[in-house]
Parts: sequence; C-alpha cells; structure tokens
Amino acid sequence: MKVVILAGGRGTRISEESNSRPKPMIDIGGMPIMWHIMKEYSWYGFNEFVICAGYKQQFIKDWFGDYFRRVSDVTFDYTHGKNEVTVHEAHVEPWKVTIVDTGLDTMTGGRLKRVQKYIGNETFLLTYGDAVCDVNIADTVRFHQEHGRIATLTAVLQDQSKGVLDIGEDNTVKAFREKNITDQVPINAGYMVFEPQIFDYLGGDNTVLEQEPLQKLAEEGELMSYQHRGFWQCMDNLRERELLEKRIRLHKAPWIKWDY
Repeated sequence: MKVVILAGGRGTRISEESNSRPKPMIDIGGMPIMWHIMKEYSWYGFNEFVICAGYKQQFIKDWFGDYFRRVSDVTFDYTHGKNEVTVHEAHVEPWKVTIVDTGLDTMTGGRLKRVQKYIGNETFLLTYGDAVCDVNIADTVRFHQEHGRIATLTAVLQDQSKGVLDIGEDNTVKAFREKNITDQVPINAGYMVFEPQIFDYLGGDNTVLEQEPLQKLAEEGELMSYQHRGFWQCMDNLRERELLEKRIRLHKAPWIKWDY
C-alpha cells in the first residue's frame, strides 16, 4: 500500500526556515520532519512513498539523491588519481520513494490528483508532511477496511485551528468545515486512508482536498474518522519546532518507535 505525502506548500508560517527549503525538510532531531513521518509508516510495514512536491522541490530530490551515502559508512579514495567510493555499511530503510513536482501553487486536492498515475487503482494512505503522531497506522487501515467507505481520516482533540469535524456516534463524519480559532473539537490530523474513488471527487489544481471533496464525502456518508487519543503535533512555527526538538532531546518523543 502506497503512502502519499503532501509536501509542496510554501510553509509561510515558519518562513524563518522555509525560505531556504520546503517545510517538510526542516530538521527536528537532525533529520527532516518528513523523514520522521516516513519512519512512522515504515515501522508498520509501509515502505513505498509518493511525495507531492512543489515549492523548492529540487531540495527534496537532492536530499533523497544523497540519502544512501548520507546514512552509510563511506570511504573516498583519491590515492590513484580517481574518486573511488566504497560503501562499507548501508543503513538505509527499504524505501521506494517517488518524488513528483505537483506545481508551485497547486492546492492539496490538485496535488493528489496529479499523482494519481503513480498510485493506480488501489487503496492508499495520505498525510501531511509537517506533523508527527503516535497513532497506530495498522489499526487505521484495519478500521478503514472494516467500514468499507471511501475515506478515513484520523481525528484528534486539539486546541488548534485545523479542519473541524462533526462526528456521529458510529464514527461517521457528519460534516467537514473550515476551522474556527475558538473550536475545541476533533480536528483532522491527517493520517488518512483512501479508496481510489477519491479521485472522482477531485478537480484541477485549484481543488482543496479539505473543502469540497471531503465535505461532499461527509454529506454522502463516505467519510469516517479513526479517533486517536494519543500524541499529535504539527510544526507550523518555530515554537512548535522547538517543542518537537525538546521532546527528542529528552527522549519523550512518542512518535519515535525506532532506536535513537
């Protein structure tokens, strides 16, 4: 099952860092936050990724292009007048990563539509490239498969301004609306699961996934929520980045299940 990561936005709310690189490539704990997200999915056995790039997309391509040597032990031997490279130990994950330039100003739904050909006619996962979570991804997939609807998103209770959900007793999402700063209700945390029928709800580059497509799915009873009561944190600003950095330094980062 492929994992789609939305990583094409400009990250204007953390412009101190995103002026030089895409927000998903901003480091926490010495590695980009998107790497952390990919490690989360990989922990549950999901190792094929489609990255929806846009703003400074070459930075993402260059980073992954050098990743093999970045995480391996390497000898550079110039003694014979050549650049001979020997990799002694490779510590890379078993990932297959497709990076797609989905446009500079394309909206989230438009970005997803642009990578349809890389996903095919199969169930897939999708999340944002700027938030980490300790949700059990395998459980979200099982939940999605059991209810048989087109879409599942992960809902968390947060005092933040994100997309607001009205959830019924059977976990059906009754409505999906834009956020309000005073809301203290379940929000869309990403970590979504979609059937390929989602592409029928997407238009062109101006389509915002969180608006008409998800709203229409909610109206049709095709949008379900997996309710997560654990940790979730986005990185919209420097304060939130430092919060994540501090958790890593103190070994209190709930999303990190691997050794570090």
